[in-house]
Amino acid sequence: MRPQLLNPLFAEVTALKGIGPGLAKPMDKLGLRRVVDVAFHLPSGYIDREPRDELFAGDAGRIISITLTPTTYKQAGPRSPVRVAAMDGHGNIVTLVFFGGNGGWVKKLLPLNQPRKVSGKLETYGQELQIVHPETTPLDEPAPVGREAIYPLSDGLTSRRMGQLAAQAIERAPELSEWIEPGLKAKHDWPDWRDALVRIHADPTDTVARARLAYDELFANQLALMLVRADNRARRGRSLKGDGRLRSKLQLPYTPTGAQARSIAEIEGDLIQSQPMLRLLQGDVGSGKTLVAAMALLCAVEAGAQGAFLAPTEILARQHFDTLSRLLSGLPLNLAILTGRDKGRAREATLMGLADGSIDLLIGTHAIFQEAVNYRDLGLVVVDEQHRFGVAQRMLLQEKGQHPPHLLAMTATPIPRTLTLAQYGEMDVSRLDEMPPGRHPIETRVMSEDRLAEIVEGLGRHLEGGGQAYWVCPLVEESEKSDLAAAEMRAESLRSRFGDKVALIHGRMKGAEKDAVMQAFSAAHTGVLVATTVIEVGVDVPNATLIVIEHADRFGLAQLHQLRGRVGRGSGKSICLLLRGSSLGETSRARLALMRETNDGFRIAEEDLRLRGAGELLGTRQSGEATFRFATPEMLMELLPVANDDARLLIDRDGGLHGIRGEAARLALYLFERDAGVALLRSG
Repeated sequence: MRPQLLNPLFAEVTALKGIGPGLAKPMDKLGLRRVVDVAFHLPSGYIDREPRDELFAGDAGRIISITLTPTTYKQAGPRSPVRVAAMDGHGNIVTLVFFGGNGGWVKKLLPLNQPRKVSGKLETYGQELQIVHPETTPLDEPAPVGREAIYPLSDGLTSRRMGQLAAQAIERAPELSEWIEPGLKAKHDWPDWRDALVRIHADPTDTVARARLAYDELFANQLALMLVRADNRARRGRSLKGDGRLRSKLQLPYTPTGAQARSIAEIEGDLIQSQPMLRLLQGDVGSGKTLVAAMALLCAVEAGAQGAFLAPTEILARQHFDTLSRLLSGLPLNLAILTGRDKGRAREATLMGLADGSIDLLIGTHAIFQEAVNYRDLGLVVVDEQHRFGVAQRMLLQEKGQHPPHLLAMTATPIPRTLTLAQYGEMDVSRLDEMPPGRHPIETRVMSEDRLAEIVEGLGRHLEGGGQAYWVCPLVEESEKSDLAAAEMRAESLRSRFGDKVALIHGRMKGAEKDAVMQAFSAAHTGVLVATTVIEVGVDVPNATLIVIEHADRFGLAQLHQLRGRVGRGSGKSICLLLRGSSLGETSRARLALMRETNDGFRIAEEDLRLRGAGELLGTRQSGEATFRFATPEMLMELLPVANDDARLLIDRDGGLHGIRGEAARLALYLFERDAGVALLRSG
């Protein structure tokens, strides 16, 4: 159980004063459901409000606080902004502008001839002074002045209110014993963790406080991964030594590359050990991960065990079933598939075959690990698109079987070595860094959006020649709603030219609906698939040899590379068109130049981490993997190796979790919710 000391932080957010059902809803949109979420919801910047007694045009561009008296309201129409003329104590006039609504709420906010304290950015509009959407405060309440933190918000919240809630949340945070090695803490002049939290909310530019908090979560992350690894090595599984009778009969489409042969040998070496394998197979799109997985599964069957292949979506599960059925055809083994869609007698037959051992290999979605699914002797689990599954899920998979089964995780998302350590530190890693023969590099071109009409003409010729294409719509802003609107507009535009050859897919569609659209595209019933960035990872349509990505300059390198990987899956030449805006920053220009220069996903991933700055970490927000609240990519690269060494020092020198520092480290695991470590604490 979580230590009682931390319970006040992990209470429901409604435990904070002033949060009722109305305020809880916008808090929930931000993911702020518990007190700790509010404490860890850091400001993104700050503003300085300057107190003023008199309006002065020279203050244009500054944020001021001043007492004003509303004199008149004006609104041209029901959808027009409400303009309130207000006067300072010296007779100077400023227009207060409010957008949205019919103006009734503005009149309640600013009654005529009643002075109010007003705060906002003073601007000039023609010959007038104006403040757009100012904050207002009655005279008998203190107005905001001086420095104020600015927070990420949703409708119904203000930064001022969020700051007040954060202060409440921090008050509930206890003083905790120190888990950082004393010499390391002194070297960086880091404050205690609670002091760091207070400081960062007061001053978002406090880099020392931010670094301390970033280090804490990285340390907890590394310690949890080390505990998982140690626990895995202490487990007694079963050795799987294949005799080669199935693999020797396999008719391979090509001679395995050196990287494939090396990875297969590493996996075989793991399988013969008595402790369960825990290995990550990284390979770029088209590098041959499926063949490596097939060889591992055959090795398990040769040793008398069953194998399971887990895919994140039904369409990918069926794609893998078809691929493995073709690859393993002619071999004396029985393959089956199980997804949430399988019902009735077919499902019952599959469950019986798993239980009596007549099914050797099972491919499916999460359904293959439901409680009702029992295996006679599960020896190996292969997880495809590993980034969709977190550490706790990886551990859960190992609960099936008479002994903890071996686990091979695969990802087609190239991961920088720093992030591999952060996300998969408990796993051994194999890399497929060579391409099988016959794979052609994708030709990448960067074009201006001004040439859109020319590109649509080219798309028409591509379709007339029997080809298919993806058209990825721009990332308008950090909003799925905006992405969807852009996709719908593009689909409508292309349909006016190409009719029902154009299909649309997006994240808000139901699973079955998405599957139907993808299956129609896979079967060439449609020619153009317009999509937001939710195109299913790994979907294999060899006939799709063209992809157009709008506003490519707004994407990170890793995401562009993943999108580009939707083509280049057949024997024909594939083209990726990156459409750029008219004005490019230096970083965007460098990204697009690198995309044009190389198809090497590992090089791109390393460069993405370097160029991305404080942006989102390689798409982890959309994955199942734990994200970091405090650590920016720069901090990750600098502090992760230090945190890894410190966690190792705790285990090897300082008595692990049973010494004085270890007791504090236990609190860190609970505080930063590294569930894998917490689970092991409970069991050990």
